[in-house]
Amino acid sequence: MPAGGILTRATRVRALLALAILALSTFLALTQPVRLGLDLRGGTQLVLETRDSPTARADRDATDRTLEVLRRRVDALGVSEPHLARAGDHRIVVELPGLDDPDEAAAVLGRTAQLTVHPVLGTGPGPRSAPADPHAGPVLPDDTGTPLRLGPPALTGAEVHRAEAEFDAEGGSGWSVGLSLRGTGERAWARLTGTAACAAPHDPARRAAIVLDRKIISSPQVESSVACGVGITGGTTRITGGFDQRAAQELALLINGGALPVPVDIVEQRAVGPTLGALAITSSAQAAVLGVALTAVFITVVYRLLGALATLALACYALISYAALLALGATLTLPGLAGFVLAVGMAVDANVLVFERAREEYAAGPPARPRTLRSALAAGFRNAFSAIADSNVTTLLAAVLLFFFASGPVRGFGVTLCIGVAASMVSALLITRVLAECAVALPPVRRRPRLTGLAGLGRVRSWLARRRPDLLRHRRRWLALSGAALLLAVSGIAVRGLDYGVEFTGGRMVEYTTTQPVDAERARAALGTAGLDRAQVTTSGDDALTVRTERLSATQLRTADRVVDELGGGAEKVRDELIGPSLGDELRRGALVALGLALAAQLVYLAVRFRWTFALSAVVAMAHDVLLLVGVFAWLGKSLDGVFLASLLTVIGYSVNDSVVVFDRIRELRAGARGTPFPDLANAAVLQTVPRTVNTGMGAVFILASLAVLGGDSLTDFALALLIGITVGTYSSVFTATPLAVVLERHDGASPRRTSGARV
Repeated sequence: MPAGGILTRATRVRALLALAILALSTFLALTQPVRLGLDLRGGTQLVLETRDSPTARADRDATDRTLEVLRRRVDALGVSEPHLARAGDHRIVVELPGLDDPDEAAAVLGRTAQLTVHPVLGTGPGPRSAPADPHAGPVLPDDTGTPLRLGPPALTGAEVHRAEAEFDAEGGSGWSVGLSLRGTGERAWARLTGTAACAAPHDPARRAAIVLDRKIISSPQVESSVACGVGITGGTTRITGGFDQRAAQELALLINGGALPVPVDIVEQRAVGPTLGALAITSSAQAAVLGVALTAVFITVVYRLLGALATLALACYALISYAALLALGATLTLPGLAGFVLAVGMAVDANVLVFERAREEYAAGPPARPRTLRSALAAGFRNAFSAIADSNVTTLLAAVLLFFFASGPVRGFGVTLCIGVAASMVSALLITRVLAECAVALPPVRRRPRLTGLAGLGRVRSWLARRRPDLLRHRRRWLALSGAALLLAVSGIAVRGLDYGVEFTGGRMVEYTTTQPVDAERARAALGTAGLDRAQVTTSGDDALTVRTERLSATQLRTADRVVDELGGGAEKVRDELIGPSLGDELRRGALVALGLALAAQLVYLAVRFRWTFALSAVVAMAHDVLLLVGVFAWLGKSLDGVFLASLLTVIGYSVNDSVVVFDRIRELRAGARGTPFPDLANAAVLQTVPRTVNTGMGAVFILASLAVLGGDSLTDFALALLIGITVGTYSSVFTATPLAVVLERHDGASPRRTSGARV
């Protein structure tokens, strides 16, 4: 540091860059609205899949045309701010905020609505008999059950200009649908009715059959006042059929929306009540504030002035992450909000790595010429960069795989985690550095170095320096203990089995909140008496009840609503999810592929950055953590769903982070202490990185404990999984990955002088 406390040019450049990023982030935060997922604001999400029909192929173009038809139908529903998008070549995602009845939306959007008008050739032998004329239309029953042999379609719904539900109060005919025809449709209707008018009064050929989705909904007879060969002109007609108001309005909506080019199947259906969404936002925000506050207090106590500045940098991190979310137009979902909070812990990790290295550098200076705060801080950032980069890249690998192989809200978790990782790098390596360099340039701080938190090793490191325990002396015992834990986890999977959520098995899950507590066994018996004998019922808390079954029709759902309402003294449906069996299989395969690719990607990356022995040790420790987490959830009877998948892949990233920090220190010590036995190097690396592991773990525990306590039922299992993952990940990095690396190095026969991997 030059005399007078003048900042270096590099610091000034970093400060200007940090100010520019913060100014842009503030502008985006103030001017761009955030797009909340349906699990936060309430509403319905449908995933529809197009399939081939006898006359059309469900290719990408047909899916795009189907999307436009669905868009017109959604507009007719009157939903505010709907969102429709194609996902792949055959799927369409429809989000309907504020609509909490998914069956109503499915009834309107999922119908093919192929409206056609046919001449009637006569009565037929039955609807299953083939017509004598191969060019004739089908044989279908009318509303009285009489089979009618139809001719080829004379006109279709595409030739209808407008359809409108009408009520005939004077004539007494009730509700009907009036049609306004256009162009060729007007002329075709005149020809059709003109031909029918030539038949005898009671001849079936005097009728015109209006068919919707291969069902005759109306077959009116042409009145005697219509002249033969002239027909009904003017381009208007009316569909009657004993409609009530809702049926007439729905038919008019379908006709106005147009016919779907190809049939669609609903493969996923989710609905979240607005009350649950508002509660999720409130509880998550409270958990975030409390968790970040506790973390800020902790790092301020441990690192004093620099800890307080790191807290300020964390606030800047939150602003940058939020602005990046807005700039990308990403949707903030409930798991995404959890990922946002979790990334705060990762930002703390980068700061802790830098501060611990700076402490080491400050203490390592010779007594005659001790290091200055500035030089120790610069060395801390320089030496910690390699571990920070490697640990963040491994987390990004897991997040990217989550984005490509997950779906729905969990995919939003992957997006948010990617943003959080990038923002944490900016926060720790740019903003924290600028604030810290400005602080150590102040004369009062230079005169009192202990204020910074760097002029001291800390209690954990000081105790380890005095005792110098040989943690790897009994490495085979540690590995045996890890093996025993794995055996216990695998036995849980074998004995209790895995309870896959609806996302992975297919089926329907409905969640209620009740006025008074309901016993699960009593609810199961009542539902069985009502005809839902295969329903699984679980309760959580005092007022939450969940019903899960393989299939649940609209009628059965109304029955379940009634039963739960009676048992609970009143009930509100807060969540309704339907996953098709084919999609469930696909999601389960995708989860396994994501997990396998995550393991492979971590192995390849670590093998390139380090030695193959280090890479294999880290991946084995990671697999150890994954199996332990799955085994604990099996023993606890917890469901494995999409949110669990998000937590599992996050644990993978965290587990590798810990191992990378240890192996990075081993690599550094190996390069500077040639000839030292590898077990001694490994033990020294573990002892030197334990303070970082403890402090980072504590920061994450504060946040996750807050989520577990205050985050609500939706986030409790997520936070629990991560708390378990952090615990076993911290253990495995020290007592599984490092001992295994020592064993593999000995069998590899490598010279202790050998080094590999390059510094970043």
